[in-house]
Amino acid sequence: MFEKMLFNLLAFTLFILMFFKLVRKNDTSYVYLLALQFIGIAINFIELIIGKSFGLFTKLIMYILSVFLPIFFIWLEHTKKIDFAEIFYTIIEKVSLLMGKEEIAKKYLLQLTEKYPNSCEGHKMLAELYEKTEKYELALEEYEKVYELNHNYKNIYLKIGKLYGNVGRENEAIKIFSDILKKKPDYYEASIILADILNKKQEYKEAAQVYMNALKYKPADYDLYYNLAMTYTMINDFAKAKECYEKAAQINSLLYHAKYSLGQLNLLYGDLDEAEKYFMECIDAEEVEAGAYYYLARIAMIKGQIDKAKNYANIAIEENPTIYEKMAEENIFMPIIDEVNKPKINIEDKKKNKKKLLSKKEILIDMHLDNTCKLVGKLNNNDIEMIENVKKTKEEKINKEQERQIEE
Repeated sequence: MFEKMLFNLLAFTLFILMFFKLVRKNDTSYVYLLALQFIGIAINFIELIIGKSFGLFTKLIMYILSVFLPIFFIWLEHTKKIDFAEIFYTIIEKVSLLMGKEEIAKKYLLQLTEKYPNSCEGHKMLAELYEKTEKYELALEEYEKVYELNHNYKNIYLKIGKLYGNVGRENEAIKIFSDILKKKPDYYEASIILADILNKKQEYKEAAQVYMNALKYKPADYDLYYNLAMTYTMINDFAKAKECYEKAAQINSLLYHAKYSLGQLNLLYGDLDEAEKYFMECIDAEEVEAGAYYYLARIAMIKGQIDKAKNYANIAIEENPTIYEKMAEENIFMPIIDEVNKPKINIEDKKKNKKKLLSKKEILIDMHLDNTCKLVGKLNNNDIEMIENVKKTKEEKINKEQERQIEE
């Protein structure tokens, strides 16, 4: 009986306290906490009426709802300065996103930031939601509010700099990351984002230098070598690109993107067997499977293996029906184009092809190498080496001239 009286006293006191919080803060989110408390109190009240206990599990639920939960949230508000509303809206946002209800999540977050304008977590979650839906201007505005409220908030400055790059304020972004790297040259994430922005501005040599500096601190990093290789690819420095792709492939043999690009580069150099080896290793990767079979068909045509070329072409078209149109425009496939399976492209095919795609940067590199392969397809290895030697000699002359000017 004493336990029942103590429980009722404590439960009702906490209930009244939460009710006053609802009134004082004018925050209806407390209604949900009050409802949970009421359920716990109601269980106890029913036990008193029928004069029978519902058991240990029910008693535990009763105490959690009526006593432990409100005490926990009071502790959070007084010691951690976290309002119940922040926790409540956070839970609603997470559940809404899991259900794919982004508009509902946004609505609750807007309510939270309107009612609690100093809520770092609220502004941060809203910024992440805007960023996810590619509303970069709005995301940037929310991240800047987070930074104003708390300069020490983890990685927010990185987010702001990255979004500057997304909204066309690349020079501001470059300044932010350059300043960060001057103070902390081993900051990996800052190096990656800065190089991405420089690549976007087509300042490839500067981007390559950023990756090279980052490699001093992480000399066995797949992403650094892979990104550096892509940068060299865009300036047609295929020798360095090939070297970096090979190092990336050595570091992580389970990732296929570097191997795919190596296949393209070897095809460019006319090393058909080496190219074929790399493309065969890529046929198990969903992102590049269709492309790998396309190149295998191309290599088979060069080698005069017509039946093998047809087989590879049919698999490539089955995986990605749009490859048929690509083949139909290329002279090398003219002898077999009428004998391969012409696809019927429909909505379902397009949906299928969107299951797993390359990134925008990887697609750009793929197109660049593909176009380069077609342009230099008639050149032999000696021709390509001669072109590269001319380029190398020109660069050496420029470097010597710069050194001479420095000495003077």
